[in-house]
Amino acid sequence: MTSQSQGFLPDVEIRVNTVPIGVIGAGMIVSEVQLAAYQEAGFPVAAIASRTPAHAAEVAERYKILTVHETPKDLIDDPQIEILDIAYPPDLQPELIRYALTKPHIKGILAQKPLALTLDDAVALRDEAHAAGKLLSVNQNMRYDQSIRVLKQILDRGELGEPILASIDMRAIPHWQSFLEDYDRLTLSNMSVHHLDALRHLFGEPDEIYTAARTDPRTQFAHQDGIVVSTLRFPTGLLAVSMEDVWAGPRDEDFDSEFYIRWRVEGTRGVAQGTIGWPNGKPSTLEYASQDTTEGKWVRPTWNTHWFPHAFIGVMEQLQYAVATNTTPVLTVDDNVRTIALVEAGYRSIDENRPVKLSEVPIA
Repeated sequence: MTSQSQGFLPDVEIRVNTVPIGVIGAGMIVSEVQLAAYQEAGFPVAAIASRTPAHAAEVAERYKILTVHETPKDLIDDPQIEILDIAYPPDLQPELIRYALTKPHIKGILAQKPLALTLDDAVALRDEAHAAGKLLSVNQNMRYDQSIRVLKQILDRGELGEPILASIDMRAIPHWQSFLEDYDRLTLSNMSVHHLDALRHLFGEPDEIYTAARTDPRTQFAHQDGIVVSTLRFPTGLLAVSMEDVWAGPRDEDFDSEFYIRWRVEGTRGVAQGTIGWPNGKPSTLEYASQDTTEGKWVRPTWNTHWFPHAFIGVMEQLQYAVATNTTPVLTVDDNVRTIALVEAGYRSIDENRPVKLSEVPIA
């Protein structure tokens, strides 16, 4: 059964695709995911730059980007750029954001997650963007995964009743970027951030978080939070669990590994469950049963698009539309600071071995 026949919208409508984009970064996410999505959607990428100009030139040739700048700041200075798309390490990203905030021709900025390495820096960037009158948005792309979008629509319709228990269970081995070796934070800040943000998006603000972590035997550089499990408690009584198992068992040629991300939501009137297609390159899936709307039978909407790359269309489209119409983007920096606060509370929970209330982590 198609999602459209159920009235679901797994992918966004492209309302605006005319605002010129300048991209900083030429790594895997840019070259294989973001630019592929932008090309499909018809978003105009006017220029590119990276820390290694030769890499930027290679990507520019592949996607027929006409201008390659020698440095990121040269790109930010380019008067044709109206949306700045930054795919850069989080310790270097704030300086570029602040530089862009001084440029009249830059109307919107799409930053990568995490926005900054500390909550204080994220709050400062939020306030500086407001003071400069700039739209600062953060690339929380899991919100645009097709199964998460349809789940949100099911929840908003009330088809599951009151949510009682939710979980996101990841068993997959990420490719950690080399720059992460220099940080004192790993999985919670760079992988759990997807899932914690999705849970906020689906259910609102939690009251508290309890996070436990251990090192990952496969990750060779020093770290604290390799394998991570977080439990969130919401004001309604809802419990949600986010597990990031980056070990996922041996990875030998003769070992039959199974990698996946699965989620499940149980409510008073129904149940929904699904998979995220990122680890296996397949479309995400969803199935649900509701006492009120499906007579307790399982319904399985389908679609052909993927989280990577198609969800990245939605991330850029919401900023294209906001810049073109001078309205607030869907992915606001204010909202993202709340996700960073949840991550910060998770680290405090690890350090102090206790549940941490979000009221202990002020963001005003």
